Amino acid sequence: MTSQSQHPAPALPPSGWIRRFSSLIPPGSRVIDVACGRGRHGRLFLDSGCDVTFIDRDPSGVADLTGRATVIAHDLEMPGDGPGMSWPFPPGAFDAVIVTNYLHRPLFPALIEAVSPGGILLYETFAQGNEHFGRPRNPDHLLRAGELLERTYPLQVIAYETGTVCRNGENRVISRIAAIRGETPVLLPLAEPCD
Repeated sequence: MTSQSQHPAPALPPSGWIRRFSSLIPPGSRVIDVACGRGRHGRLFLDSGCDVTFIDRDPSGVADLTGRATVIAHDLEMPGDGPGMSWPFPPGAFDAVIVTNYLHRPLFPALIEAVSPGGILLYETFAQGNEHFGRPRNPDHLLRAGELLERTYPLQVIAYETGTVCRNGENRVISRIAAIRGETPVLLPLAEPCD
């Protein structure tokens, strides 16, 4: 295990939503932090003993992890061969797919397919209504009402929330989901405390 002092501190701590469900991702799990930025979520799982892949158009925010994790520079919005987007992983490649503060709708089928049997998708991003509080305001970057539920089918939803939250003293409208590939009930972690 590595201490936080051995890599630059991310700009923000991991999301409470991601932390809430982190107990469902045991050490040794294959985890991907999609559009990772500085890798605040992937670092959480790397430090807990997971095999983490960080992917971003500009992975300089996780360059310090080269050698400890898989770091991939890849434009997730680049058209791929055939239908869909350019996604460099096979179906079932990850036990946990983590996405926060990123929305590119054509990528959803690849994200869903990347979840292994028994694996989990944790997704959290901005939703309609956020334009009243700040960026993003563009509808292309805001989930519509119920959209996250629709786009994650056929995964089994174990938790879903949408609404206004206060983060760092600012209101934001977000939608977030935890969904698994499988039908076996999981032991749900306790709800996150207010931050």
